[in-house]
Amino acid sequence: MNKQIFVKVLRYIKKYWFYMVLSIIFAAITVALTLYLPILTGDAIDLIVDKGMVDFGGILGIFKKAAVVIIITAVSQWGMNICNNRMAYNIVQDIRNEAFKKIEILPLKYVDAHSNGDIVSRVIADADQFSEGLLMGFTQLFTGVMTIFGTLIFMLTINVKITLVVVIITPVSLLVANFIAKKTFDMFKIQSETRGEQTSFIDEMIGNQKVVQAYCHEDEAMEKFDEINERLGKYSLRAIFYSSLTNPCTRFVNSLVYTGVGITGAISAITGGISVGQLSCLLSYANQYTKPFNEISGVITELQNALACAARIFELIEEEPQSPEPDDASVLNNADGNVLLENVYFSYRPEQKLIQDFNLNVKPGQRVAIVGPTGCGKTTVINLLMRFYDVDSGSIKIDGEDIRHITRASLRTSYGMVLQETWLKSGTIRENIAFGKPDATDDEIIQAAKASHCHSFIKRMSKGYDTVIGEDGGSLSQGQKQLLCIARVMLCLPPMLILDEATSSIDTRTELKIQNAFAVMMEGRTSFIVAHRLSTIQSADIILVMKDGNIIEQGNHETLLKQKGFYAELYNSQFAV
Repeated sequence: MNKQIFVKVLRYIKKYWFYMVLSIIFAAITVALTLYLPILTGDAIDLIVDKGMVDFGGILGIFKKAAVVIIITAVSQWGMNICNNRMAYNIVQDIRNEAFKKIEILPLKYVDAHSNGDIVSRVIADADQFSEGLLMGFTQLFTGVMTIFGTLIFMLTINVKITLVVVIITPVSLLVANFIAKKTFDMFKIQSETRGEQTSFIDEMIGNQKVVQAYCHEDEAMEKFDEINERLGKYSLRAIFYSSLTNPCTRFVNSLVYTGVGITGAISAITGGISVGQLSCLLSYANQYTKPFNEISGVITELQNALACAARIFELIEEEPQSPEPDDASVLNNADGNVLLENVYFSYRPEQKLIQDFNLNVKPGQRVAIVGPTGCGKTTVINLLMRFYDVDSGSIKIDGEDIRHITRASLRTSYGMVLQETWLKSGTIRENIAFGKPDATDDEIIQAAKASHCHSFIKRMSKGYDTVIGEDGGSLSQGQKQLLCIARVMLCLPPMLILDEATSSIDTRTELKIQNAFAVMMEGRTSFIVAHRLSTIQSADIILVMKDGNIIEQGNHETLLKQKGFYAELYNSQFAV
């Protein structure tokens, strides 16, 4: 599992090979000069022979050399850090961009099946954790590995036997690090998943705080949060426990190495095998040799966390996208609005049937109203028309062309859609109205606002059309938000319209004005209207009465009333005296 993820990470690193090569060069310079410094120190010690027998001139020369070495080391280390930062943050930026692009083309069923908080956690929190682990890996791994091999080479030039003592004890540290690494990955993966669950829950509660407070659900929400938090604490504790074993365990092994060098070196110095300066040099190397094992062990722990987070991001990136458009997909321009549904079958879950053998032929310019009880498939038909979901079998055609052979962009641009659930982005009111037509002039925007009866309340705001609103409309009322969404469609005026409970949050007086505006807008345009209030669809050319995914009645308002069927029951239940 780790190997597969690491190979995927390497694909992103490959793009920035220049920074990596430069970083390795700077790391080599840093390590070489850092290891050269103990030799200078040892030489200086050897120049101090006895009291009154100190070669101050030689020591001063060595100090000058040491100063130059330290300056060059600092500059090369700075250069290495610059390269590593560029490389790490560019890689994470690429991964984030790819993840966001994938979200844009994921089928709606994926978004419906995963909480928003979990998806946000993958792109934000997991990417941050991955970035930190990657940066630590680049910074300490290169210098650590080079320091280990460099010290061994330098130690071999001084004394082979003492170096062998170091090499014999080293595998113990590697075995300890390997054991801990295997344990930490699983713990960090569970920790990351639970963190995503927590983010999702917080996002859900904050986004629906009014409902939570209205139903006095605060205590239950707190209990649920405490339960998730407790699990996160438990998994985090396990992950931190295993990762915290790294440092003391490797330090113990490092102490063994240092002790081994000290004892064997002291014996060798007494017997005249090495000088006191060389012993000082070897002890310094022993310390430098063991230090990277601490760092590398820490890096391995962080990399386990980083790879666990990367696994979640890659799961998103590698998720099956929506079915690709055929190479010969046509672009729908100036659609006439002839919509034909033939033998359409669709269900969100195979075991739960919804729409079966659905047939409908809508002529250009006709107004089609869809009514029926909750869950009968009204909004599902809209999802299929917009191709948010593809039919399981059958076909939907516009102007004789199967929509699966039409580009999604041109298909959706041909529809103007106003939903019951409003959505506004952070920005000015002008930007929100012009969302579907960014190049619209001020006059066009104002005319659309006047047509949707939101011009008056916009002018009363502090900066008019330049007033900045927060996420999802900020402090605007639900009705005002819906009017802005209606203005957005009236600005674009596409050849076909979809109105899904478009006036559900608007007062009765404004609704009458909006209905009149819609009537003008729908002239000559094929329109699909989903409504619960039957008074809003009496003028429709065709009324489809749906139940359990099937059309059980079809006709205009008068015809359906005369049939005294299900539609008549719905109508009378709303207007019974």
